[in-house]
Amino acid sequence: MLLFFLAALATGFAGWRLWRRLRFFLHMAQLEGYRPSRLQHWLGDHPDLLVRPSHAVGLVVLGGAVFLMGVAPVRTVVIAALILWPLAFISSRRYRSTQEKKPLAFTARLQRLMGTAAGLGLLTVGGGAAAGGFMGAPEGYLALLAGLLLADLGASLWVLAATVLNLPVERYVQEGFKRQARATIHDRPDLLVLGITGSYGKTSTKFIVAEILRQRFNVCATPSSYNTPMGLCIVINNKLRPEHQVLVLEMGMRYSGDIAELCTIAQPDLAIVTSVGPAHLETMGTIEAIADEKADIIRHARPGAPVVLNMDDERVAAMASEATGPLWRVSVSGHPEADITASNIAYGPEGTTFNVTDDTGATATFRTELLGQHNVLNILLGVAVGRQQGLRLRQIAHAVRRVAPVEHRLQLRQQGPITVIDDAFNSNPVGARNALEILGQFDTGRRVVVTPGMVELGERQTEENHALGRHMANHVDLAVLVGEEQTRPIREGLQAANFPEEAVHTFDTLFDAQAFLKTYTREGDVVLYENDLPDQYDV
Repeated sequence: MLLFFLAALATGFAGWRLWRRLRFFLHMAQLEGYRPSRLQHWLGDHPDLLVRPSHAVGLVVLGGAVFLMGVAPVRTVVIAALILWPLAFISSRRYRSTQEKKPLAFTARLQRLMGTAAGLGLLTVGGGAAAGGFMGAPEGYLALLAGLLLADLGASLWVLAATVLNLPVERYVQEGFKRQARATIHDRPDLLVLGITGSYGKTSTKFIVAEILRQRFNVCATPSSYNTPMGLCIVINNKLRPEHQVLVLEMGMRYSGDIAELCTIAQPDLAIVTSVGPAHLETMGTIEAIADEKADIIRHARPGAPVVLNMDDERVAAMASEATGPLWRVSVSGHPEADITASNIAYGPEGTTFNVTDDTGATATFRTELLGQHNVLNILLGVAVGRQQGLRLRQIAHAVRRVAPVEHRLQLRQQGPITVIDDAFNSNPVGARNALEILGQFDTGRRVVVTPGMVELGERQTEENHALGRHMANHVDLAVLVGEEQTRPIREGLQAANFPEEAVHTFDTLFDAQAFLKTYTREGDVVLYENDLPDQYDV
């Protein structure tokens, strides 16, 4: 009876720890888009999380028990091993879920993956117990412990294997959702479908376009960053209603072929390209490959579809040759071929004011809570869409005043006595520099930037972060960096620009940085949060 009780206790400790590890690796799989290759790459970059010191404790306990069985009573040895066993499953703080930036979402897909991974782990435990004749003799309990240790040690492998094993099922499920979405769009020939893509700016542009078109139409737009095939399907299948006249879709990409796949779900009747930049350079390889992928939204749009392009981006401007329908070109810098332009841009505590001149030569003053020149450009893209749909410039200006800042994208808010500029979502070189320049225009107190730098820039990542540091030196009074290795190029860039070393602080996590700021900041200070790495980068 004593052996059974101790075995149950040891199994409880092991089961809890196995669940914590499985949950952690399931979270990483979800953040990596459930792609086995991406998860495998992430696991390869974090070997310290695959094998923990507690696993060595388990091996020592088992090895010692096997050795002592030859010189001591078997029952006594097994009891000692069971008593010591919880030491092998002391949970690491690495697996705690209390400070996740993007919490694990228990979607149907995640639940299927979890069931498969847990099944593999339980098979390992059961195999160990069966191999040792568990319950038949005291030695069998040691076989159970070996199975528990192996199951825990292999937690990452069970999740990785589950992503592979579940691929056929997930493809079948996803194809069903896609067929339903295609059928819905096919049955709505009256529906105007707008597709928006770009390395940055597409989410803000989507909300701007939707607000402008609501002046005349009943509009459905994808929420937040629902820009994947399943994101589009969720909106089309669950949120699109018969009364909607316009569907505004954000189309994201990370791999070659992503835009074409999205266009097969909902073919755009109007295509918008905001920008081409080094975002996702790690997966795409070159800027040219990114530009070619973005241009697919024009190639796969309805024949003769209107196209709206940012002429200030030369790679986007070059896409004009792909258009087969009306072409609308916008520019903040005064491009001579632009149809819609902006001038007299000014920033203040209330946001941004500027003048817009449209294709007819009419000019109107625009006011918006949005900050930054890139948001002015995003508004111009929306103006072009509005003009294409017959709205007057003053109507559009009225709509733009209602556009609220997108969460975590240059979102201005008060946090007690300090001002916060929240630009924590998905930083890129152009947007980061723009955010720093906006910070530099504040003069109410000390200007502080908090950043872990930029990721997914491939071979250019070090170069771009170094340049960010140099640019940062001209616009901030204090640099708070998150991650010693990740931000090394930024520190070197700051040093190259002769930024004071005492004005640079580095912390392991964002939470540590925020704890420091609570003691540092005072009334009037302005804090810019520039990028916030997803959980898979911050471990």
